[in-house]
Amino acid sequence: MDFSLIETMRWMPDDGFLRLDQHRRRLARSADALGFRQPANIERDLKDAVSGDEPLRVRLVMSFRGKIEITATPFTPQGEETIWKIRVGKTKLKSDDPLYRHKTSRREPYEAARAEFPAEDADEVLLTNERGELCEGTISNLFVEDAEGMLLTPPITSGILPGVLRADLIRERRAKGAVLMPADLEEATKAGRAIYVGNSLRGLIRAQLAG
Repeated sequence: MDFSLIETMRWMPDDGFLRLDQHRRRLARSADALGFRQPANIERDLKDAVSGDEPLRVRLVMSFRGKIEITATPFTPQGEETIWKIRVGKTKLKSDDPLYRHKTSRREPYEAARAEFPAEDADEVLLTNERGELCEGTISNLFVEDAEGMLLTPPITSGILPGVLRADLIRERRAKGAVLMPADLEEATKAGRAIYVGNSLRGLIRAQLAG
């Protein structure tokens, strides 16, 4: 197998790992679906990888044979006032490609989308599918507030990675799946409704359509 499974988590000195159970379940589901060997002692390996009194970004990479590699690096959470500039790229995701419903090292479309704009012009780039539906960002899921304050997020059928934060927001009934088009971003902007991108590591980040 020429790719690995990946989970990226936040560790906080006082709270430990955020959403650890959800990350473990997603990793196990992906391993089952793609035929990866299930590893043992993930919790032990994760605990051995973290220490200190500062937040950490913890990246777990798992091979086809179940070998685990974990790296931990300093992480600074975004402040509530943070606003990311987002753009819609030309790069397409295939909505019927099951591989991109798992978080793996196969990131060619995401890297291509990110390369479409200089970093100073876009903090995140959104991809669309072959039907022109919005899918997700290169490192985040997308959320658009509707008139009632519910967060709309592209459904699995649009061809997305089901993010851990996204799943939590849906369970909490703060978000629901809905097909979104680029025009919906412009409409939300004109109506003064919030747009967010987010993932389990960074949380929800307010976003603004650039360009």
